[in-house]
Amino acid sequence: MTSKVTYLGNLRAESVHIKSGNSYITDAPTDNNGKGEAFSPTDTVATGLASCMLTVMGIKAREMNVDMSGTTAEVTKTMASNPRRISKIEVVLNFPFEADNKTKKVLEHIANTCPVNQSLHPDIERDITFNWQ
Repeated sequence: MTSKVTYLGNLRAESVHIKSGNSYITDAPTDNNGKGEAFSPTDTVATGLASCMLTVMGIKAREMNVDMSGTTAEVTKTMASNPRRISKIEVVLNFPFEADNKTKKVLEHIANTCPVNQSLHPDIERDITFNWQ
């Protein structure tokens, strides 16, 4: 088992990672009857894309002796209706270091082929921007 999710009431759920015991709360967003006091479930999907990109780039960067510390990702999620779903995820990756063209090409390819990106429905538009210093 990977995780256990418990509905707490009032459109809030707690997710617990079984191996580590770490947890997070999700709330329904304000545009869908919720309080919006925490990530919504769809926020976690969009944010998971950026987290996955940074993680797999970090693995490859370490192999290449490149320090990616301080790299950030800004995530914007757009929802559609009928059916209600994620229609677009924008990720802006900001690298606080300089890299040669080969390193950029390798890391960008790794990011674009991360497991979450490969798992998302093809109808979800992705707009990925790489900002190198």
